[in-house]
Amino acid sequence: MNVAEIYLRDRPLRADTGSDDVEGDEAAALRRLLRCLTSGQSFRVQPRPPFVLAIAGREAIECCTSGSTGQPKVIRRSRSSWTASFAVNRALFDVAPTDRAAVFGALSHSLTLYGIAESHHCGLGLHLLHGLRPKAQIEHLTRHQISVIYATPTQLRLLSGPPVPSVRVVLCGGGRLDTATHAHVAQMFPRAELRAFYGASETSFVTLTDAQTPAGSVGRAYPGVTLDIRAAQDGVGEVWVQSPYLFDQYVDGESAATRWDGSAVTVGEIGRLDERGYLFLMGRRDRMVTIADRNVHPEALETLLATLLPDRLSAVVTRPDARRGHVLVAYIETGTEPPPDDAWLRQEITQRLGAIMVPRKILLTAQFPLLASGKPDLAGLTQALPWP
Repeated sequence: MNVAEIYLRDRPLRADTGSDDVEGDEAAALRRLLRCLTSGQSFRVQPRPPFVLAIAGREAIECCTSGSTGQPKVIRRSRSSWTASFAVNRALFDVAPTDRAAVFGALSHSLTLYGIAESHHCGLGLHLLHGLRPKAQIEHLTRHQISVIYATPTQLRLLSGPPVPSVRVVLCGGGRLDTATHAHVAQMFPRAELRAFYGASETSFVTLTDAQTPAGSVGRAYPGVTLDIRAAQDGVGEVWVQSPYLFDQYVDGESAATRWDGSAVTVGEIGRLDERGYLFLMGRRDRMVTIADRNVHPEALETLLATLLPDRLSAVVTRPDARRGHVLVAYIETGTEPPPDDAWLRQEITQRLGAIMVPRKILLTAQFPLLASGKPDLAGLTQALPWP
């Protein structure tokens, strides 16, 4: 079924003939994307104009990964690897053609692309809000009675304005959903069911949270997914995934962390499963470093900073150190409030994570670069504020 209605930043857009007055590369790319989705033509979505390219073949999707480090890679997946989850989500969230959906990211972000494709498949009215200020996004959600939204934790944290009671499902992916963001979403969307999922561009859905998900967990296996923790020590090991939602291959670039074993794949995440099947992630293998002969995951500090400073963006990078192996460097957005007290922040980190996780340097920045996915741009941060 085709999308019933589509808006690009509050302007109605016709997907069929382009006879409306919405111009520009993004509008043209969106029309091209919808034609490919309707016809079954294979296509590639990229971060630069013309954004969407028809490619040879049928029923294939190529899109860029959204990792916060290194160069983006282009992956290829079958259309069926996504349509299989469309049916699952329609049943899980009672999605119907009367729903209206919204996406917040750039067209090249895989979560945005997924939201567009799922909305198209299910016949939902669709609203693309990328480029609008957060307050304008909230006004749009209210005015158009949006009921289903696809967003990253960062995109949700930035929203401000009066509550939107029409939203009933918030599907959140692309980063860890901390307690403060969870509370903010509950305030902004008081009638919504918030479901956070863990996954990657290569894997699509891996886990999904529910009302019983314990603190710190990314949820249990999404329907159809089998999880396996391999080479575990004290229950912690590499997360391997089997499911019908996996990608086929890289067509541009590669990742040493991504490995196949028959029908199972890993993207290098380290984690553990509790006795009820809830997954807890420690971090990515390719981000893990050694500090004073101990394995350290920068993601643990990022999670704590998001909890301690819920109104500020933050990120952590690592630097080689001759004495300790590596040191941590934290970047924190200055925001509109006075800067956080350095001594207090270091004390909280020491008490909660141990002295080894206290960053060598805490750098404040007014400009916090983000990727199209809404994740911190670690490469951009280190270029803007290099240390040492």
